[in-house]
Amino acid sequence: MGKEIEKQALKQHHAITGFLDKDADWNDKSLLKNADVVIDFSLPETAVKNIYRCFENNLPIITGTTGWYDHIAEVSRICHDKNQTLFYAPNFSIGVNLFFDINEKMARLMHGHMNYEVKVSETHHIHKKDAPSGTAKKLTDILLGKIKRYSGWVLNTEEKGKIPVFAQRHNEVPGTHEIVYNSEVDMITLKHEAKSREGFALGAVKAAEWVKDKKGVFTMQDFLNS
Repeated sequence: MGKEIEKQALKQHHAITGFLDKDADWNDKSLLKNADVVIDFSLPETAVKNIYRCFENNLPIITGTTGWYDHIAEVSRICHDKNQTLFYAPNFSIGVNLFFDINEKMARLMHGHMNYEVKVSETHHIHKKDAPSGTAKKLTDILLGKIKRYSGWVLNTEEKGKIPVFAQRHNEVPGTHEIVYNSEVDMITLKHEAKSREGFALGAVKAAEWVKDKKGVFTMQDFLNS
């Protein structure tokens, strides 16, 4: 993702002031002083630390890293307290964010149709650490908010009253997400398949352009509705 973001940023006539790959890089102030924003696609275990580092350096941060959302309430509070800028999204693809809206509309329609059971599946490259993906979690949260007969979700198994979410890791797959409604007589499928990482990277660059002069906590909904 870092290489793809670099390519897309340069296409949009932005300059790359530096790369923050190791802890020691954050001590090199020359990498930070000329930056307008930081775009972070790191690992779940380093995401929160990177966000706080940006707050300390008065730098807006755009993060596409997932797997750290258990800390979002605390991170958001600190962001507001320190008058800093955080833009986070499980997926920066415009198509995926439209897919979220379609998923919500479909879930609202399917709420009363008890003969359909729903499941979610996602497939990503073998380097992805968290499972299910942040995008799959968001899709599932939308379903749980609209189809009230489900009380939660389970990973890679099935349990009565829970939405099954299946996560697979294969080769260099950029990302495929699918919601299936299955009954005894038919099946309805909603699917988004990324062809490359380009859409994610371009969305992150556009989000950085949009958020760099703003203060607060933002998501793709804020960006797309602006």
